[in-house]
Amino acid sequence: MQAQTGANRLNPKDLNLTWEVVEEGYQNKNQTHSALTLQNTGQNPLPATGWSLYFHGSPSFKTKDTNAPVKIEHVNGDLLRIVPTASFSGLSAGSTKRVELVSAGQMVNESRAPEGFYLVWNDNPAKGYTIGSVVNKKPTQNKIGWIASGEIYEQNKVIKDIPVEKLTKVFPTPSQYSENGQRFTLTSAVPVIADNAFTNEAALLTEYLSTVFGQKPAVKTSGTGKAIRLQQKQGMGEEAYELQVTPQQVVITASTPAGIFYGIQSLKTLMPPSALATKQSSVTLTGVNVKDAPRFGHRAFMMDVARNFQQKEEVLKVLDLMALYKLNVLHFHLNDDEGWRLEIPALPELTQIGSRRGHTSDDSQNLQPSLGSGPDVDASSGSGYYSKADYVEILRYANARHIKVIPEIETPGHARAAIKAMDARYERLMKEGKQAEAEKYLLRDLKDKSVYRSVQNWNDNVIDVALPSTYTFLEKVTDEILAMYKEVGAPIETIHFGGDEVPPGVWEKSPAVQKVMASNSNVKNTDDLWYYFFGKINDMLKERNLYLSGWEEIGMRKVKQNGKTTYIANPDFANENFHVDVWNNLGSNIDLAYRLANAGYKVVLTNVTNMYLDLAYQKAYEEPGLNWGGFLDVDKPFYFIPYDYMKNMKVDTENKPINRNAFAGKERLTEAGKKNIVGLQAPLWSETVRTPERLEYMLLPKLLGLAERAWAPDPVWATEADAGKSETAYNEAWSEFVNILGKRELPRLNHYAGGFNYRIPTAGAKVENGKVVANVQLPGMEVRYTTDGADPTLSSKLYTGPISEKGTVKLRIIDSTGRAGRVTTVENK
Repeated sequence: MQAQTGANRLNPKDLNLTWEVVEEGYQNKNQTHSALTLQNTGQNPLPATGWSLYFHGSPSFKTKDTNAPVKIEHVNGDLLRIVPTASFSGLSAGSTKRVELVSAGQMVNESRAPEGFYLVWNDNPAKGYTIGSVVNKKPTQNKIGWIASGEIYEQNKVIKDIPVEKLTKVFPTPSQYSENGQRFTLTSAVPVIADNAFTNEAALLTEYLSTVFGQKPAVKTSGTGKAIRLQQKQGMGEEAYELQVTPQQVVITASTPAGIFYGIQSLKTLMPPSALATKQSSVTLTGVNVKDAPRFGHRAFMMDVARNFQQKEEVLKVLDLMALYKLNVLHFHLNDDEGWRLEIPALPELTQIGSRRGHTSDDSQNLQPSLGSGPDVDASSGSGYYSKADYVEILRYANARHIKVIPEIETPGHARAAIKAMDARYERLMKEGKQAEAEKYLLRDLKDKSVYRSVQNWNDNVIDVALPSTYTFLEKVTDEILAMYKEVGAPIETIHFGGDEVPPGVWEKSPAVQKVMASNSNVKNTDDLWYYFFGKINDMLKERNLYLSGWEEIGMRKVKQNGKTTYIANPDFANENFHVDVWNNLGSNIDLAYRLANAGYKVVLTNVTNMYLDLAYQKAYEEPGLNWGGFLDVDKPFYFIPYDYMKNMKVDTENKPINRNAFAGKERLTEAGKKNIVGLQAPLWSETVRTPERLEYMLLPKLLGLAERAWAPDPVWATEADAGKSETAYNEAWSEFVNILGKRELPRLNHYAGGFNYRIPTAGAKVENGKVVANVQLPGMEVRYTTDGADPTLSSKLYTGPISEKGTVKLRIIDSTGRAGRVTTVENK
């Protein structure tokens, strides 16, 4: 069959694909045998030659057979392509062709499946075409060990149902809380009487109350009678507050606007969650006496908008959520290999090129697709950026809510978007004959022949730190960002410069690097370039009265010990006020955060095992998210023990009980080191997060565990030496926490800030004494069930006790809005 053109060949929309797992653990190895079936539903054939089928997945994907009709080639990053071989005879109209594949690892969930397929014709290589449907069939065999409904049931058994009136009604848990048995009736006629220092906070409070009552209460500076009073009292902590609710008044007292603001957030969580469901004429508040202050000063959420972009409106919504739960740092991951998301007016290519993804043969107009973003530029969350005006609005919004925004400019690795953008700038200016200007912001040595491959499989994503133009670029970006903060009057104390995952092989064949080595006695090899780079960045930031933040690697040094290469805390920077976000508590790095803190680094605990919100909630095929660092359900942030996290590490990355021998000989936190733990952070990396709905699903309710642990006092169970007593105390605390989530906070979030798409849990269920029994992780949520084979809906039978009916029983947790968790199926024989 000859290669057809135009009207004589397949319309890409007529090409449908089905991918399915054939066998996990293929050939008793850690690999998967899968199959891709191509179906031509159109009138014209797919030719024998002249095309490529692009997709995203692991570069380990290969055809199973050496004489297969197609072969798979790795392009870059996670982009691959299928091309026909000499044995491919074409795909005639109405026919199918099955291709057997083998790839490394196991398909634990659907996030590991190949995705983002599109077709490119060889005679028009710059254009990609979206194809028809792509079906990902769930495997029928459970060789992975997916979680069973009975396991979920056993996990939930420790949870006790607590009457809502007995729950603490302020969240996160205050330092001191008591109820006085009295109530206050709040209406729109009740004014807010605020001291002059709290004008901004009073305005935000009345704005919120207008969403409850339909009109804003008055704001006054003095007055008698029933009121909400915001009063200043000197001598309290920076973020401390007191809240008293009596029948006559609500009084919030603090020394600072931040303290008053947190008192107001407590007042909002004190309100019944139903208050936002419809406009109220009055709201009854429980009488309370609260004295409160945060445990940690740095309570952070990291939002990755580089891998997949989120619109400004979603960022503002996330800031509202953070503020409600007293999180005070937004770590904003603004660039990576897959995108640059902040307008820098002096360097327009950063957003003209670096913020846009779509099919390309050279990255000169836009970046290549990544993470399933597809062939069409601006058709998905692969593209997008914040204008300077957008960013200023975000800063202003955050600042009003006492949230610091730490921008992250990822360097020197994870920088492909910036590198390609500056390449495009270089080419434009060279064509204009402006060589000096063209070279001013270059981020790579044009003569560098180094060969490397990053963890994410890029071969061109690391900035050359030997180039003077690299520092000119970073100074320009830094100064333009600082100007935005100055315009708003928002605080900025640090910029995060990344510093993680630079692969071996980088810089080894760069002439610019050889030049630095020849002139600088402190740079003897490419490893030394690390300290050279961050020393210069540190100096640049200090000139601007900033300190350096980064991932843990900025505080580490590679050394030889006993003939082996290992990493230690770098003594050179130990007293330079470096703030390090330490994620790695796996394998030999279990104690890394404590080693760095003990050595003098300021540490933000960002432990992957307990804080990475992008990890899947459970080991289930339909459960979205990654799993390289384990699985992260609601409990893992909640049971994190900051000063002794090895004590709380219960399971490994496969969710199997951890071998306590893994902690033998590991470094523990010293009293001096304890002072260097500045706070906690939960990141949400966005490789699998393409929509606001998915972001909120991964975020909630897990983020509430972080909020509790970062704000609330050290719980009794965390420090109790007796294991039995500790477990009993933990189970009681866990029960209260999930009751508060299920009965107060999540119902509130159905409406707060427009409502959030939090995850509905999966029902636990098993057969016990011939009957099906079920339970829930979040008391207050209802289980519905069917016995006719249909999936349960809001109108299905309500589970109220053991089900005696025989046959197939399907159960599902469904909330009052009709949103539902996964279906659980139990056979009652």
